[in-house]
Amino acid sequence: MASIVLAAGAAACLAILPDVGDRARLGLLVGAAALVQLRLLANLMDGMMAIEGGLQSPTGPLFNEIPDRIADVLLLVAAGYAVTWVSWGEALGWAAAVAAVLTAYVRLLGGSLGVSERFCGPMAKPHRMAVLTAACLLSMVEVAYGYEGRVLAVALLVIAAGSIVTFARRARLIARDLKTQ
Repeated sequence: MASIVLAAGAAACLAILPDVGDRARLGLLVGAAALVQLRLLANLMDGMMAIEGGLQSPTGPLFNEIPDRIADVLLLVAAGYAVTWVSWGEALGWAAAVAAVLTAYVRLLGGSLGVSERFCGPMAKPHRMAVLTAACLLSMVEVAYGYEGRVLAVALLVIAAGSIVTFARRARLIARDLKTQ
């Protein structure tokens, strides 16, 4: 659940980028990058405590998946709202969010159909968050040249396209596994 709080903080940092001065933008970009990484750390710690610490519960899978999907949507949509370079920045954020949710959906669908869940990429959650973190940090350079969210727009395009490829790859692997059952 902490990942939702951390993602919401990062999303807030991203969403207000167009409305602040350059000095504040720099701080917000660093804050967003740090909070994205803390979100991943919270996921890692949760998994380690559940698996290694023997603290699994019957509702654990729900609390593993649902917060991740909420966090992904918060972060990617907010990144879209931080883009002023193109008029369709918000739509790009939503597209990246939907594509990210599809990668998790197809993974879980495979598990529900009785085959191994596929965590492969090229744009699994850690990869999406690495791209978003890098984009936040690289956007700091953009601030010096007039911030419009160009770097974030490119990152969202990479995330959306990579997530669609990931979805297709996972679906293909699941179909192959189902055929060999």
